[in-house]
Amino acid sequence: MPSYNPPLRDMQFLMHEVFNLETEYKALPKHAEVDADTINAVLEEAGKFAANVAFPLNISGDEEGCKLDQTTHEVTTPKGFKEAYQQFVEGGWPALSCDPEYGGQGLPFAVNSALYEMLNSANQAWTMYPGLSHGAYEALHAHGSDELKAKYLPKLTSGEWTGTMCLTEPHCGTDLGLLRTKAEPQADGTYKITGNKIFISAGEHDFTSNIVHLVLARLPDAPAGSKGISLFVVPKYKVNADGSIGERNGIYCGGLEHKMGIKANATAQIVMEDAVGEMVGQPNKGLQAMFVMMNAARLGVGNQSLGLTEVAYQNALAYAKDRLQMRSLSGTKAKDKPADPIIVHPDVRRMLLTAKAYAEGGRALSTFCALLIDKELNHPDEKVRKDSADLVALLTPIVKAFLTDNGWISTTACQQVFGGHGFIKEWGMEQFVRDNRINMIYEGTNGVQALDLLGRKVLGNQGATLKKFGKLVAQLVEEEGVNEKMAEFINPIAMLGDQMTKFTTEIGFKGMQNPDEVGAASVDYLRVAGHLVFGYLFARMAQVALRQIAAGNTDPFYQAKLQTARFYFAKLFPETATLMRTARAGSKVLMDTDAALA
Repeated sequence: MPSYNPPLRDMQFLMHEVFNLETEYKALPKHAEVDADTINAVLEEAGKFAANVAFPLNISGDEEGCKLDQTTHEVTTPKGFKEAYQQFVEGGWPALSCDPEYGGQGLPFAVNSALYEMLNSANQAWTMYPGLSHGAYEALHAHGSDELKAKYLPKLTSGEWTGTMCLTEPHCGTDLGLLRTKAEPQADGTYKITGNKIFISAGEHDFTSNIVHLVLARLPDAPAGSKGISLFVVPKYKVNADGSIGERNGIYCGGLEHKMGIKANATAQIVMEDAVGEMVGQPNKGLQAMFVMMNAARLGVGNQSLGLTEVAYQNALAYAKDRLQMRSLSGTKAKDKPADPIIVHPDVRRMLLTAKAYAEGGRALSTFCALLIDKELNHPDEKVRKDSADLVALLTPIVKAFLTDNGWISTTACQQVFGGHGFIKEWGMEQFVRDNRINMIYEGTNGVQALDLLGRKVLGNQGATLKKFGKLVAQLVEEEGVNEKMAEFINPIAMLGDQMTKFTTEIGFKGMQNPDEVGAASVDYLRVAGHLVFGYLFARMAQVALRQIAAGNTDPFYQAKLQTARFYFAKLFPETATLMRTARAGSKVLMDTDAALA
């Protein structure tokens, strides 16, 4: 059976030593009173909930799955799931970073992000129920009318109700401009929504008395394509004027998907037949409002793979220390045993260190983005808010795609450490692999994220936002460029930073002649950009570790951090050279292939 220990030490290292959250928050009036002790206390309790309540339900939930009653359209979740959610609500966890005006605790987003990493390590399928609710809360908080906020936000904040996002239809996934769900205006200002949605995570369950669906639909006179989409809030049960639950709405679960992973999350086919909904935001501006939830979800999906990378690594490391196979190539290490533990073998260490580096790099990126979001939302200086927002926009597709690709690499590597046992259910590793696979697909496939990064976030403003990140890299290079002990961490990012400008310009010029050139290069480009970001963050982590060691700190944590950083720069970061070469191969080898694909 697998186990899980919340990585509190690494979280605290990032929050207090690398990013100095307490100092950063002093500049944000909303969070000025948040100190390290408060953050640590919350993280410790969050870790206990993840490890002791959510994690024990992971394997059993996967085995049991969700069950739909075709007569009542009600879904029963696996044993213990509903009770765990009630504990989650009683602990106040749904309200952690929500607005105090609606009953929230008002803690920074960085704390909430750490909570969800631990929950994702413990049980991704369970965590998606409250996780999607938080996205619905954010969309309504940003674009809902005062009336809608008063009606829905207190219940979403407390966790009394949950929320979903209903985008995908049987004939359209990424291309939302094709959606057909209709919204007919009514005399009372509401709308009757009719249509079918699929792949709706947490779309039906038995956790709460109501589910608040955010639905994309089309008005009768809407223009074609994505410019004609509006957003509506459509509750499972209608809500009376006094906030109480009314009669059943015309929205129900018509079926559950049978899936490879996340079996304990109800991935629902949602049917709407004259369901009563209220518009969120402006007519035909629904995508703009829904993007608040979609971007939150993209960051959340990166966090899902981060969580799975961490728990897979922990279990593979424990197994590698215990499993005896063969003798070390450099001589017997365990003389009192018939064979050496497999952790002595270089390739086993390569797999373990790959997962460890991708977990620690991903955690650093997740924490960095969460701090930027806190500054974007709360900093008194408009320029700081704007710069933070721009960097979050640039980094969001990297969080979603790079972390989930790395999660797939890591969980499969950790499964490989187990050999044949990794393929056997009772060890838990194959579930981590299966659960992770969806993360590369939903909330915009990783190919779509790559197009978003290169086409919209980089070339769309002539590299202006990329240059903002480049300045951060340049500042670190300038600060540590003459420090010999930092050379192995600084030189690679300095070189890639210089190469990135030429690389981006080259693809941009090609793309002006033929847009397929952007599509052909984009996936490789995103991975190069991901390594530039990881390289910058690992250099910052190494900087802190070296300073602590120089100051006489003997905590082995810092030596471990340096060793992980060295492995990352030696064995993972160099793939950027290959990726730039394959990106430069152009579109012809992909598009001039009609005979090959006949």
